[in-house]
Amino acid sequence: MRIIYAGTPEPAVAPLEHLAAAEGIEIAAVLTRTDAPVGRKKVLTPSPVAAAAERLGLPVLKANRVDDEVVEQLRSTGAQAGAIVAYGALLKRPALEALPLGWVNLHFSLLPRWRGAAPVQHSLIHGDDELGASAFLLDEGMDTGPLLGTARTQLHDDDVAGSLLERMSHETAPLLLEALQRLERGEQPVPQQGEATMAPKLSTADSRIDWQRPAAEIARLVRGTTPEPGPWTELDGQRFKIVAGVREAPEHTDLAPGQVQLRDGRVLTGTGTHAVELLRVQPAGKQAMDAGDWARGRLGRADDETTRTVFA
Repeated sequence: MRIIYAGTPEPAVAPLEHLAAAEGIEIAAVLTRTDAPVGRKKVLTPSPVAAAAERLGLPVLKANRVDDEVVEQLRSTGAQAGAIVAYGALLKRPALEALPLGWVNLHFSLLPRWRGAAPVQHSLIHGDDELGASAFLLDEGMDTGPLLGTARTQLHDDDVAGSLLERMSHETAPLLLEALQRLERGEQPVPQQGEATMAPKLSTADSRIDWQRPAAEIARLVRGTTPEPGPWTELDGQRFKIVAGVREAPEHTDLAPGQVQLRDGRVLTGTGTHAVELLRVQPAGKQAMDAGDWARGRLGRADDETTRTVFA
């Protein structure tokens, strides 16, 4: 089966590598977004998928939208179908019809739950019991096409959005291959069933911690927004980042929301219910550090239980 692969960020690399190694699959070209400025110096850098395609010796097409010219390039490859993972732009009807069998999309949620750009993040923030990925036949809607298969993922205690998405990209890569094979065999996809929910891209404002909220809700927010857009609070009028997840400390209910205390070597912060323990933090203008190191510098001696810091 001759295919086009479309994807851009790091989570789209593992599915590309899996398809490139699969018997019966020939990747005619890889479609990805154009080079983007990275870092403080804004150096133009190929996308992770572009870099992976070059390592694999695959032809690369770079475009931020699939216009008529790109559609003709896709048609000229002679590909029968497309595989798409987080390409970063919606495909309109001419692109969808450019390949005889259509496009199979690998999406990191159990559709129709969490359609949109940030499904894993929203799954964690909302405390979903079941997580997984869906392979579906792409249409003009936002992740609305009929399903060709699903795969469930086990949530680990130390998972945050970034690590979970990376693991899922490897664990669910075979699902994309299986869906392409079903499409080639002429198997019919089935409509999505159930209540749809949306997972829009998260902004920095979305990841600000409200210490008045319950501890469990705060822990889920931190988990779901790590590393991007990054959970944060305000200290001395500046942004203070929470770099790793937090642990709930239900035995400590004596701290007011936002109050910070170093107690028995643990950095505790009050919430609307009970305290949470901070693990790694990044004060404004500094490198990320162990929360205990920061607290000893900020609060004083390790055995000083006086609360001197309040997050806004």
